[in-house]
Amino acid sequence: MPTEVPRPKNVGRPPRLSLEAIITAADRILHSEGPEKLSMRHLANELGSTPMALYYHVRDKDELLLLVMEMHAQRIPRPELPEDPRERLVTTAVMLYDLLAERLWIIDVLTGDDLIAPSSLWFVEVMIDAAVEYGHSPEHAVYVYRTIWYYIVGDLIIRVNSKRRRARASHPVYEDEVIAGLTSGTHPRLAAVADRWAELNARDTHREGLAAIVDGLLPPRSEARD
Repeated sequence: MPTEVPRPKNVGRPPRLSLEAIITAADRILHSEGPEKLSMRHLANELGSTPMALYYHVRDKDELLLLVMEMHAQRIPRPELPEDPRERLVTTAVMLYDLLAERLWIIDVLTGDDLIAPSSLWFVEVMIDAAVEYGHSPEHAVYVYRTIWYYIVGDLIIRVNSKRRRARASHPVYEDEVIAGLTSGTHPRLAAVADRWAELNARDTHREGLAAIVDGLLPPRSEARD
């Protein structure tokens, strides 16, 4: 495996670092290479500095990740949301999905570490509040939120991994080959869509999916759970 070659540094006093410059450089690495590639050594090399200089500003990688996530969370505008609680829940869930889809590295961090950006918690508050306003108890409203959250995370993870797998595949994807080999005698429904299986799975249906989940979680108000 090739080793990372340090960038040439100017002779003399090392450049003065700022926390803002460190966060910006870390964000660039996270976006282009992913959280697994972010290290203090790699970041220092990007900044033409040393790891010890970074530790003056941040305690460790976890604190750095929190700072980058908090920066993104603070930059997210809070739009006017629908008054109807169902529509507000769907709108907020779709917005959260779309924001995370543009920052997929955050999914890796949230599912792999016990980290969260406090400024992003308004998403959770809005969704729980919408479920309570609809008629659910606070406890069941948390279940409503968690169900939506698990769908968002699961869908993005599967979508990302599928794209990565297909991008690096030098031959047909095994799943597609298996589906293509099914017969109408054993799997009539699958065989009927086998030639379009890859296309159908690649379709982006997260808006419809989130709306359907919310409809299932918010039955007629007379049936709302305590």
